[in-house]
Amino acid sequence: MIRNPFPAPPPEGGAVTVAPGVLWMRLPLPMALDHVNVYALDDGDGWTIVDTGFDTKRARAIWASLRDGPLQGRRINRVIGTHHHPDHVGLLGWFMATDGAELLMSRTAWLTARMLTLDEQAAASPQQVEFWRKAGMPADMLETRAAARPFNFADVVHPLPVGFTRLSEGDVVEFGQRRWRVAMGHGHAPCHATFWSLEDDLVIGGDQLLASISPNLGVYPTEPAADPVGEWLESCARLSGLARDDQLVLAGHKLPFTGLPFRLRQMTENHHAALNRLTAALTVAPRTAVGCFDLLFKRRIGEGEFGLALVEAVAHVNHLHRAGVIAPVGESDGATLWGVTGVETSASSGKNANLR
Repeated sequence: MIRNPFPAPPPEGGAVTVAPGVLWMRLPLPMALDHVNVYALDDGDGWTIVDTGFDTKRARAIWASLRDGPLQGRRINRVIGTHHHPDHVGLLGWFMATDGAELLMSRTAWLTARMLTLDEQAAASPQQVEFWRKAGMPADMLETRAAARPFNFADVVHPLPVGFTRLSEGDVVEFGQRRWRVAMGHGHAPCHATFWSLEDDLVIGGDQLLASISPNLGVYPTEPAADPVGEWLESCARLSGLARDDQLVLAGHKLPFTGLPFRLRQMTENHHAALNRLTAALTVAPRTAVGCFDLLFKRRIGEGEFGLALVEAVAHVNHLHRAGVIAPVGESDGATLWGVTGVETSASSGKNANLR
């Protein structure tokens, strides 16, 4: 079962010692998931920082307090980005500039983060708008979002300079006076690095290994036919071979936890259950990806959550499509309708269906 040995999160600007030489800290995020966990590991002559939060004035001020307090004014030797998402890489470049810190990331994560930081857009691209339309975004929301400035990595991520140390599957790296095996996860982010201590029971899980929430598995216009659900299920199966009940998982959000084998099984079963619900419903009648929200999330999706819900719904539809379970059966106002293969529905037999 899952247990939380440290049930109270660290205060802003403070730290909790979770293992010898390992500090757990938090940075705020301006969204529903209002925090990201970051960690500092004592190297003896300085610190290794794992993940950083957004690059904002508030985050920099908190890091200044952390430097003066728990980090004792000592140098940051290296920074590690578990994956490319902005709440994890926002200040990597800043630490490189202020401390000359070495950056460790997977090649895919570094390339993706650097590309997205440089790719500032004033308006949604035609590909983005078409992706939203095909997924079934309501017309009024589509019109509003098409005209608005989209979120840009550059808004909250410090520029990443050229030069990093590559992390690869199976590497053994040293930091925090421990040796760590690197194991890559996929699905939430490509080549998401997790770290498994060879000296004790610590695991640094980032967003790949979370105790009480499910990481978003999203498809984006850059790769609209991607199958992150399949990648996620494969990763859970592979990482289960490294998991033990006694390991303390230092997660990217919420609380550190033990009981990783159970959690990996639980996350796998949750996605299989969601896929089964989709299959059953699409046997009865076709739906768009957005039309599957109620089946996947079992709650109302607000405007602030809509984007993440859309990309996750597309991910589950794509997985079933790739498996040959469902196929496009028509369109509704430009949105793709999906139905179970071999089952005749009103969309596949009706005279007004726009078949493809």
